[in-house]
Amino acid sequence: MKEAIAILTGGGPAPGMNTVVGSVAKTFLAKGYRVIGLHYGYSGLFNPTPRYEDLDFFKADFIFNQGGSYLTMSRFKPKDSDFENNFNLNFFTENNIKLLVTVGGDGTASTANRIAKFPEAKQYPIANIHGPKTIDNDLPLPAGSPTFGYQSAKEGGTVIGRAVYNDARTSANWFVVAAMGRSAGHLAFGIGSACHYPMIVIPEMFNKTEITVEKIVNLVVSSIIKRKLMGIEYGVAMISEGVFHSLSDEEIAKSGVHFSYDDHGHPELGKVSKAHIFNEMLENKLKELGLKVKSRPVEIGYEVRCQTPIAYDLVYCSQLGMGVYKLFSEGKTGCMVYISQDGYVSPLYLKDLQNAEGKIPPRLVDINSDKIQQIINNVMHYITPADYEAAKAYVANPEAYDFRTILEW
Repeated sequence: MKEAIAILTGGGPAPGMNTVVGSVAKTFLAKGYRVIGLHYGYSGLFNPTPRYEDLDFFKADFIFNQGGSYLTMSRFKPKDSDFENNFNLNFFTENNIKLLVTVGGDGTASTANRIAKFPEAKQYPIANIHGPKTIDNDLPLPAGSPTFGYQSAKEGGTVIGRAVYNDARTSANWFVVAAMGRSAGHLAFGIGSACHYPMIVIPEMFNKTEITVEKIVNLVVSSIIKRKLMGIEYGVAMISEGVFHSLSDEEIAKSGVHFSYDDHGHPELGKVSKAHIFNEMLENKLKELGLKVKSRPVEIGYEVRCQTPIAYDLVYCSQLGMGVYKLFSEGKTGCMVYISQDGYVSPLYLKDLQNAEGKIPPRLVDINSDKIQQIINNVMHYITPADYEAAKAYVANPEAYDFRTILEW
C-alpha cells in the first residue's frame, strides 16, 4: 500500500491555511505519497467514521490561493479519556499514514504533540509536524517572525481602518474600533499604527498597573481632549480585545458584559461587540464631563479571518508547506516548521516552547521596543503635563487624563 500523510486544520481560520494545505499536498504528491485531508480537525481522529478525502493536484491547485479553509475546522480538544476510549488508531494503520500534519495555533500545536505520542505507545509511530497559524501573531516564533495569516489580517483590517478614519475626518466625529488578538495586542497595534490612529490601547501597555475600565476610557478621553487643544475635532481610538482578557471579574462586571466561556475556559469574546461596549462607556464618560463629542463603534473581527491571503502570506505559507516535506525527509517530528527571516527551514520543537504546564505561552507585544515607542511618542495624541493649563477648559483635573500617569509609566 502507498505510504500516506494526513493533514488537518484546527482552531479558528486564518488567511493562508489553504496555501499551507495545498502546498503540502502538491509537494508530497510529487514525491509519490497519498495525501489525505481530514475534516473537522482533531474530532475526526476520535470518531469511528471520520470524514476525510484524498487531495489530488487539482484540488490542491484550486484551493491554495483561496481564503478560509477547505478542510472543515474544529476547536475540539481531546481529554485523556478520549485517548483511551475513542482514539481511532485504525485510521492511521489502515491508510498507512506515516505523517500527521497539523495546521493551527498554540492549542492545536500542544494537542498535536500529545497525539503523536499516543500511536507510538501503541507500537505505531507516526511523525507529526505543525504549521503555526494565528492572526493574533502570538506564537513565540524566533526573531519576531510573524505567524502566517497575521499580515493578511492586518492588511484587511487596515483597509477597514483607513475607511473609518476617513469617515471620522469627513464627519468630524470619533470612532471606537476594536480588533481581535486574544491576550496580545499585535493585530490591534498593527492596524492602529498603519492608520495613524491618535489612540491605541493594548493590554501590554498596562505593564506597570492593573487594567481597569476607567483607565481604558480615560486614555481615549485624553486623546479627544488633546486633539481639541490641537484644533482637531475628529479621531479614532483602537482598543484590543485583549484588555478584556486582563480585566478582573469585578471590572468585567462594571462593563456590564456577561460572557459565555468556551470548552477551554476562554471567554467567548467573539459573541459580543467590544467596540459597542467601549463606545457606550466612552459616551457615558463624555456626557459626565459635559463634552459634546459624537462617537461610533466599529468592530474588526471575523471578516479578516477568511479573506484572501496577500502576497506575503501566499509566499510564506507556500514555503511552510514545502518546509514540512524537508523536515519530514530529514526525520524530524514533534516540531513546528519554521522559516527564518533569511529563508532557511528549521524545526522549532514544541517541547522547547512549552511551560511547566505543557502549554505554549503567548508572545506579547514588546511595549519597550523602538517600533512601538515611536508610534506612541510620535503618532498618538494624549495629554501631557505641558497641556494641563489649557486642558482645564475641558476638565477640572487634567492630570487624571495624563497618558503616562494613567499607565504609571
